[in-house]
Amino acid sequence: MRILGLDIGSKRIGVALSDPLGITAQGLFTIERAGDDELYRRLEDIVKEKEVKEIVVGLPLNMNGSSGPQAEAAATFADTLKEKLNVPVKMWDERLSTMEVERIMIAGGASRSKRKKKIDKLAAQVVLQSYLNAQKG
Repeated sequence: MRILGLDIGSKRIGVALSDPLGITAQGLFTIERAGDDELYRRLEDIVKEKEVKEIVVGLPLNMNGSSGPQAEAAATFADTLKEKLNVPVKMWDERLSTMEVERIMIAGGASRSKRKKKIDKLAAQVVLQSYLNAQKG
């Protein structure tokens, strides 16, 4: 059963996909947010093509666990996904995932421009892998 992981941002959405057994997550790509109708169509195509049975959306909670504007926007996006794609959608705490990826990329010597291009995809991968690991335990 493949699971799709999404890191929702105001400008870009990172996309990751699990292997068929739901053990590992791989970053796929980043989608630029231009129009939501096109975005939902693209995600629907991925769900059908990859036989996705569940979607995990990163929930960017504040450090104290409270929900801010970004978390509310992600939850609204997830609700719309549920309606449009008819696939179970779960929210997953993504606190520090983007910061973790950026720290790793800096340590690896990635330039600022490379980080900007890949950070959303890798953040989606981190969120999805965290979710997959939690399901094993």
